[in-house]
Amino acid sequence: MRTLLLCLASGLWSLLSAAESRPNVVLILSDDQAWGDYSFMGHEQIKTPRLDQLAAQSLTYTRGYVTAPLCRPSLASLFTGLYPHQNGISGNDLLDANGKKAPRNKPEGAKLHQQLYDHFRQCPSLANELGKQGYLSLQTGKWWEADPKASGFTHAMTHGDQNRGARHGDKGLDVSRKGIADIRSFLDTAKKEKKPFFIWHAPFLPHQPHNPPKELFEKYEALVDSPHVARYYAMVEWFDQTCGELFDELDSRGLRENTVIIYVVDNGWIQDPDNGRYAPLSKQDVHEGGVRTPIIVNWPGHIEPLRDNTTPVSSIDIPVTILKLAGAKVPAPMTGLDLRNREALAKRNTVFGTDHSHDIVSVDHRVANLESRYIVQGEWKLILHNPANFPPPAYGGQPNGKKNNPEGKPELYNLLKDPDENNNLAADHPDQVAALTKALDAWWDGSEPKK
Repeated sequence: MRTLLLCLASGLWSLLSAAESRPNVVLILSDDQAWGDYSFMGHEQIKTPRLDQLAAQSLTYTRGYVTAPLCRPSLASLFTGLYPHQNGISGNDLLDANGKKAPRNKPEGAKLHQQLYDHFRQCPSLANELGKQGYLSLQTGKWWEADPKASGFTHAMTHGDQNRGARHGDKGLDVSRKGIADIRSFLDTAKKEKKPFFIWHAPFLPHQPHNPPKELFEKYEALVDSPHVARYYAMVEWFDQTCGELFDELDSRGLRENTVIIYVVDNGWIQDPDNGRYAPLSKQDVHEGGVRTPIIVNWPGHIEPLRDNTTPVSSIDIPVTILKLAGAKVPAPMTGLDLRNREALAKRNTVFGTDHSHDIVSVDHRVANLESRYIVQGEWKLILHNPANFPPPAYGGQPNGKKNNPEGKPELYNLLKDPDENNNLAADHPDQVAALTKALDAWWDGSEPKK
């Protein structure tokens, strides 16, 4: 009996020790921000002191990539660890059988949206997998997939009601723009329940509306000619300030030493100086301006600070990294790598992504709105366009850079020599195009995925 009791006590102590050693996780998602728009990435005018400091203290990959250059599919990949053609979230809005936007608050539209949500919820997810490990989880900011609690979150700012503006995240969008009171309340709950926590922090920043604090706008208005650019730059610094507010809150509670902070952008943005829209070759485009982002992994005393300017990494690696940090089993459908495993990342040396149209044409036919696929392998990048959807319709009057390639020919770039993708080398390097096409097709050839 004594031996049995000792074994039980030992087992309980092991479980408690494991729970105590699991780090808290905060995933910060910037919204509509260019990959170079930080002081630590070399921008000469925009100031981002809090993110600069975080990057300097972290494992920072400057060649990070998202799976899609549009928020909803990009966020869905970060949450599920799956690509858009796998989880079914390939665009922002859903069309009905007549090719019109399916309204969430009308019976037929609500039915279609529910089908899409049901597909999405069958996928693995960060909140569900962390919940199995005893984590409390809070959703803040942008969230498209109705009620976050239906996807595994224990706490949520977004209510997801079909009739109450659930498209972007409704009440969740207040976070950071109106403070972090909900995060403070959640941290109180996690402390009271003595549980590790996960925070999905996706503030609607620096996303439009570009309405920064007056002093920040005036600061940048004095530096640039365009008021549109000045507002965007000011929004970026405002976002940096709100990150600092969150960091300070964690510090004041003594949580930083056991909290992993991961940072990524949902998609790129290049501000058009002539209006409030984005410029071509950025959002909704698989060129660097649409899909590249720094990816930062911070855990003081556990992850050695290092800046990697060479290795391409993917947002698909982030959920895998989080689950491994939490001691959770990584579901088989997730194919990303642990961002701490630099040897494995260097060996892979390849990332993939797609651009689908802004609107999801069909819940069941996931290639109906496919426009382009891309592969980055080492210094090379290949973009292949889908002839069935080329040239794609301009969304909101934006040409998305396709005017530079009206025939949809393959595009090959040497990113280390030409990071702005000015020189298409496809005609000069047919062997490289063939090799990258083979690798891209091996990942996904653009055909309807098997259910």
